[in-house]
Amino acid sequence: MKTNLCLAAALALFMAFSGGWLGTGAALAQTTAITGAGASFPYPIYARWADEYHKQTGVQLNYQSIGSGGGIQQIKAKTVDFGASDAPLKKEELDAAGLVQWPMIMGGVVVVVNLPGVGADQLKLDGIVLADIFLGKIKKWNDPAIAALNPGQKLPALGISVVHRADGSGTTWLFTNYLDKVSPDWRAKVGCNKEVAWPVGMGGKGNEGVTAYVQKVKGGIGYVEYAYAVQNKLATVQLKNRAGKMISPTMEAFQEASASADWQNAPGFYMVLTDQPGEKSWPITGASFILMHREQADAAKARQVLKFFDWCFTNGDAAAKKLDYVPMPKNVSELVRSMWKSDIRAAGANVFN
Repeated sequence: MKTNLCLAAALALFMAFSGGWLGTGAALAQTTAITGAGASFPYPIYARWADEYHKQTGVQLNYQSIGSGGGIQQIKAKTVDFGASDAPLKKEELDAAGLVQWPMIMGGVVVVVNLPGVGADQLKLDGIVLADIFLGKIKKWNDPAIAALNPGQKLPALGISVVHRADGSGTTWLFTNYLDKVSPDWRAKVGCNKEVAWPVGMGGKGNEGVTAYVQKVKGGIGYVEYAYAVQNKLATVQLKNRAGKMISPTMEAFQEASASADWQNAPGFYMVLTDQPGEKSWPITGASFILMHREQADAAKARQVLKFFDWCFTNGDAAAKKLDYVPMPKNVSELVRSMWKSDIRAAGANVFN
């Protein structure tokens, strides 16, 4: 009960900031509803899309922002109509579970800090130093390794308080995937996963929880999806990308990172967009994925789910860009629709038309 109340409070807080809607309160009385659970990374845009779709069609989306790990568990258990994950499943795991996946939206994971006198994009870090902070090797903000990347920047003699996700998270998967690529020490000691054995720090539930901790703790550093940083006015950090350029997180930087993605030749749409080439590329970019069962017990319900996501592909780009997500290119959405037609069936018949 306490978890549900906390979730409800978090959703209410988000709605207060965004004006979005996610199918709570009186709307639950509606008879036409689809259910999903998983990643908090795409939560802001799913909320916005759900609001607009409900206004136009009367169909309600009840989505639980519980983390990618929870979303994968729930769709495998068939307790929701769809799951959502920022950590893509490889084709072998999809096939074993009878699932399909597709990319729904792209965006950036950003590093955020709470440092007196340091504003948005004023602090610069590279992958090695960032990994050493989250390994607990760098403990003070005026450490020489940080100072060397920030000449002229007045850094406080303040202890570093690391904040990470406490739940199984695709955001964590993207963040640790990046660190695993750029830091041999991180790769040897921690690695990449939705949940890892954090050497230091405190855990927050969801992007919402990490945001709240960083806001409260002086000297805090964490990682969240970009929309959470913008909505909560958190100070983001510049990162050195693969081309050696210090880059601020922007829509253009996320687009640059996603430009080289070859979705047509990605088995099961498996694609990782961290540490991509390009002088303007943001190094912790990723797609968020939807998961459904190939064989559906309820054709009408499955059709409602696919109609919602079809509407999002067709009508959702403006809202996505407003929240600093990167919409899927039209050629990719067409590949996804083709997969729906060929792979998602009920009683041997095609579900999506």
